[in-house]
Amino acid sequence: MKLGATVLAACVAAGPLCAEISVARGEYLVQGPAGCGNCHTPFGPQGPDMARDLSGRLVEQNAAFTAVAPNITPASRIAGWSDAELARAIREGLRPDGSLIGPPMPFTFYRGLGDDDLASIVMYLRTIPAVENDPGPSTYNIPLPPAYGPPVDSVTAPEPGVTADYGAYLAGPVAHCLECHTPMGPQGPMIDTDLGRGGFEFHGPWGTSVASNLTAHADGLADYSDAEIAAMITDGRRPDGSTMLPPMPYAYLARMTARDLDAVVTYLRGLPPLPDAD
Repeated sequence: MKLGATVLAACVAAGPLCAEISVARGEYLVQGPAGCGNCHTPFGPQGPDMARDLSGRLVEQNAAFTAVAPNITPASRIAGWSDAELARAIREGLRPDGSLIGPPMPFTFYRGLGDDDLASIVMYLRTIPAVENDPGPSTYNIPLPPAYGPPVDSVTAPEPGVTADYGAYLAGPVAHCLECHTPMGPQGPMIDTDLGRGGFEFHGPWGTSVASNLTAHADGLADYSDAEIAAMITDGRRPDGSTMLPPMPYAYLARMTARDLDAVVTYLRGLPPLPDAD
C-alpha cells in the first residue's frame, strides 16, 4: 500500500485497515534498529535515563552547531501536530511552520523511510509516556538549506527478507548506519562517492571515536566473518574481545530480529570496496 502525505494520517488512524502499520511495528523500529533514543533520550549517571525516554538532550556541540534532540513524547509540542505533520518532520525535516530541522538528524536517509514504517513510528510515538523535559533549542552557525529536497509523496519499502535490497533499507533509511559511516562533505554525507568508507569523528564523554570502514575492502569488513560482523553490530565487541565505543547504538541494534540482522550483513558484504578515508 502506498501512502501519500494527504492520506498518511488517515491510515495511521485507521489501524487494522492498514495491515502493515501497527504500534508494535513502530515500537520495534523506534526501540530497535532506528535507535531514536540514542539521541533523544537523556543521559543519567549510568547511561540513558529510560525513565525519561525520548524526552530530549544535547547531542553534539561543535563550531558548526549546538544540536539538541527535542522532546518527542506527547508532553512536547508534537502533541499539537497532526500525524501527517509529524511524519513530514521525521522524513523531510520540515516543521508545520515551515522551519527546517538541522543536523545531525539524518534526513539524507530518512527521506527513504517507507510509508508504512513511517506511519507505524508516528502511531507508536503517540502512545509513549509523556515526559516533561525541555532540553532547549538547537543553534546553527552554518547556513541551512530551505529544504533537504523536493516533497516526498510516497515511498514503498523493499519486501522484508534476507536480501541486499532490504538490508540496504535497514542500514540506510531505518538505522542510518551509512550516515555515520560515510565521510562528510560540504553538502552532507558523500554517499555518491564514499559510501561506507568511515572516518567521521564523534566526540563525547567516552573521548573520540571514529566511524569504521564498512565496505568490502581489506580496510573494512573483508576479513571478518558474518558472525563477527553481527557481533560487532549488536554487542559492540570486536573479535579480539575489545570493546567498541559509542555513539553506535549497540543496545538498540541488539533488538533487531535475526532476519533483519542477516539482511544488514548481506547488504554490507556487497558495498563496493573503498580504502579508509584519509
